[in-house]
Order: sequence, then structure tokens, then C-alpha cells
Amino acid sequence: MTATEPTSPTDAFRAARDTLLRHRTDYEAARASFSWPRPEHFNWALDWFDAVAEDNPRTALHIVEQDGSSARYSFAEMRARSAQVANWLRAQGVRPGHRVILMLGNQVELWETLLACMKLRAVVIPATPLLGPNDLADRIDRGEARHVVVRTEDTAKFETVSGDYTRIAVGGGSAGPGWLAYEDAYAASGTYEPDGVTRADATLLLYFTSGTTARPKLVEHTHLSYPVGHLATMYWIGLKPGDVHLNISSPGWAKHAWSNFFAPWNAEATIFIYNYARFDADRLLAEIEEAGVTSFCAPPTVWRMLIQADLTKLRAVPREVVAAGEPLNPEVIEHVRRAWDTTIRDGFGQTETAVQVANSPGQQLKPGSMGRAMPGFEVTLIDPVTGEAGVDEGEICLDLSQRPVGLMTGYRGDAERTDEAMAGGYYRTGDIGSRDADGYITYVGRSDDVFKASDYKISPFELESALLEHEAVAEAAVVPSPDPLRLAVPKAYVVLAEGWEQGAETAKALFAHSRETLAPYKRVRVIEFAELPKTISGKIRRVELREHAAGEPGQEYREER
Repeated sequence: MTATEPTSPTDAFRAARDTLLRHRTDYEAARASFSWPRPEHFNWALDWFDAVAEDNPRTALHIVEQDGSSARYSFAEMRARSAQVANWLRAQGVRPGHRVILMLGNQVELWETLLACMKLRAVVIPATPLLGPNDLADRIDRGEARHVVVRTEDTAKFETVSGDYTRIAVGGGSAGPGWLAYEDAYAASGTYEPDGVTRADATLLLYFTSGTTARPKLVEHTHLSYPVGHLATMYWIGLKPGDVHLNISSPGWAKHAWSNFFAPWNAEATIFIYNYARFDADRLLAEIEEAGVTSFCAPPTVWRMLIQADLTKLRAVPREVVAAGEPLNPEVIEHVRRAWDTTIRDGFGQTETAVQVANSPGQQLKPGSMGRAMPGFEVTLIDPVTGEAGVDEGEICLDLSQRPVGLMTGYRGDAERTDEAMAGGYYRTGDIGSRDADGYITYVGRSDDVFKASDYKISPFELESALLEHEAVAEAAVVPSPDPLRLAVPKAYVVLAEGWEQGAETAKALFAHSRETLAPYKRVRVIEFAELPKTISGKIRRVELREHAAGEPGQEYREER
């Protein structure tokens, strides 16, 4: 072994990370020089976070509440606090391999507990506080949970959830009989000694997906796949040491782990959180200014609300601005570019993976494209009908002969679904994209959302983007509506912007806009004004809209021919 070769899992991780930092704005160099570290043993909380946090006074986590109160926690403090929680949880019976449901808001205890469970080699099942008793019962049952860590105000949800599990309440107050007080953890030792080594391929996270079409799947990630896999996410965002990163995401979903945990702390950046009960664009901009945010990530819904404010009020614009969750519409990107002289960069990934395809810093941006394959990912498009690989338009797939670290193990307890997703030597995302000669991929839609009208293939996303360009439209979702002549025609469910009224005149204006902006075969032919059904993670449930469109219509408007 030479002096330059990594000698430990920590050194291997740092070497890979530093390669990406060194080529932060040089995509070609990063692709050529990066390789995934694949240690046999690795515990990110111990081997990485604790290593960089030792005696480190820099802010790791900064939380601001809506009432203006704030709290800062240094890397060294988070190391000690998570050690206390780990020692206390071990005393309460948490053991390696035990499943722990973690259902907290954006509060310091969330980060402490996740670090603590990693140190203990326990398996975390992230959960949003929005879940009800039936969802929780499913997670206790299918997740085989042995422990739950929840806010005191949510403990009542477990009154009807049977099972033999340790109940831990966070936030003080009376949680009732049988509940342990999380605050007792702070009396434990701030020095943690592991009782064994962590296999890198051991399970770390079990994510219940949001279930837009079926019962939630149980996605399994290891101590390698998310902690190390999100080096790619760090690269996409453009994070570097000392940055202050704001990601607007709810706890319990994968994007929270992406951008509110692993990616920023992989870069040794500060995680900034602003907790609000009701979205206020002006207040958010003020908090971004006050905190000195250098990188900002938000889902398209937030970006669409944010551009309703005067973005030019922000004097210190974040260096990096990105969006993920769903494709971002072109008119939002252009609005931000005019105000901030910077371009929102799209990224594509899933609960099952880290970011696969993205526009990273320094890449040439192509309108409508979500970028190119990230370092460490080999992306292939496969024709969903013929199975031919390497086509110009097809299902976005990952080549398993060069398996990326940032890919799930599979769907826990569902070998059939796992085999289907990994069939033929490729991981199949279920998303359709098109690739140009330079390798740039443009999102087309979910494979089960794309439909045919008059034998033409229709991408709902393209039509929705066109509708959103009209000032009357706040949100839109397009699905097929049965038609005796064309088999199906595009139907748009539209949520109107403030100041617009439902009715024939507004529908007429939107039909006119559709004619002006879309090819004849793509035009929206039917409009219905309605709220959009969504999962609790905020994704539109198009399956419900398709069923509605196929049934008895509501108050809908049809284009005059």
C-alpha cells in the first residue's frame, strides 16, 4: 500500500468526497476521476460525522422558529448530544438491527436520534408527523418496529396501535402511562463507545414510499447506499465546507435525508432550518438573508409560491439554487433567472436512489433538460416495449454491471417487486426520458402517466408546463379523458390563481392559451376546475384523476371545435 492510498473507511470516504470538491465545477473531470468508496465496514455517524465534529466549534445545525427564536448547535455539540441519546437508547433496550420509527418535526432531536441510531446500528423508519393511526399500524406491522420516537402531541395516535414496542415521547409534558421521556437522555454520558463494528451492507433505513398508485413500498437502504451515495447529491447541489444550506422538506421523506442530513454534512456545511406554520415568501426571503444562506433547495410547489414575491428584495442571493421532487416548469426558472441572475438547476432521483441525473455547477444548461448522469451513475434509456437499451427515448435505468453505491438494496419483504425493478441487469426507475447527442436527459413523465391521443404520445408534464405559463393557473394536472374518436384527449384539472374565477370565460382563455403554445395534437381539450388529490408528501395522485376522468364527469368544459 502506498502512502497516498486510503488507510481507513474515513480516509476512503474523504478521498472520494474531496475528488468531487476539487472538480466541483468541472463535470467531465469529476466523471472521469470519481469512484465510489466501497469499504466492508462503515458507520457514517462514527467514521465520518464524529471524525469531523471532534472539537469542531462551527455550526452544524441552525434552526429558526416562526416566532423569531433560534438555536445553533456546533458539530462538537451534535457529536456529544447524539452520544448521550445513543447511550440512553441502548439503556432502554435498543439493539443493533432493531427497527425504530422516528416521527419528529424539524427539531434538534430529529438529527440527534438519527445519528444515535446509526451509532447503535439500529434501523430507522422515518415517518412524517402527518401520519394517522392506520398508517402507523402498517409501519409497526410491516416495518417490524420495536421502538417509536415521537412528539408528545402525537402520542395519542398510538392509543389504538397495538404491538410490543418501546414508546418514547419528545417535548416534555405528559404523554401518559407507558411513555418514556426523551429528555432523560441528556443525563447520559456524552462519550459513546460502540459495542461492535458496522457492516457497510447492513440495513440502516427503511422508507415507506408515498404511494401515488398503490400501497407504499418499503425501500431498504444500507450504511453505504444513502450516506455514501449522497456524495452525488452534495456534488449536484454544489456544496462545499462552510456553506449554509437551506432545503425545504418535511421530515419523514427521502428528500429530507438527501438535503437536510447527508449531503450538507458530507460537505461539512451548516444545515439551516426555518420552521413556519404558514408559508410567507417575504419572511422566507428575509430569513435567507439573515442566515447567510449560500445554497437553497426547494420543491417546485415552493418555487411557484416564492415567485409571487419580489425576489429582487434579496440582496445576497444564494450561490446555488436547485429544485427536486418533480420537474420544474420553465417559466419559474426564467422568473428566478431574471430576478437573481442565476439559474435553478434540476435534479432527478428517487427514494430508491441518490440523485442520478442533474445539472451540476459549471455544466452548460439546456432549457428543459434535467442534466446528465451524475458521477458514479451509468444511466441508460431502455425502450419499454422492445427492451432495447441505449435508445434516444425510453425508461431511465441504471446499469447494474456498474452498480452505483447510491442505490437501494431492494424492496424489503417483496422479492417479486425487487426482481421486477432489477430485471435484465438494470434498475428500472419507471420514469421516461429522452437523451440528446450530448447526453442531456429531458424528463417526459412516469411510464404509467404517459398516454396516447389519436395515436400520438402525450407527456402530461409538457402540457402542465404550458398551462402554468398562464397567469390564471396556480397548479395543473393532465390525464387522458375517454374520447370516442381519438380514444383519449388531454384533460386538465386546474387550480386557479388568486383573483380568477371558475367558469366558461376562464376555461375559454385557457383553451386559447393551449392553442397558442402547443402543437394541435397536444392541445388540452377538456378542463375541470378542482383541487388536486395529493399524497401526504405532496405528490399529485394522477391515478385518482385518471379514474375520475374515466367515470362520470364533474363540471367540465370542452374546447369548441
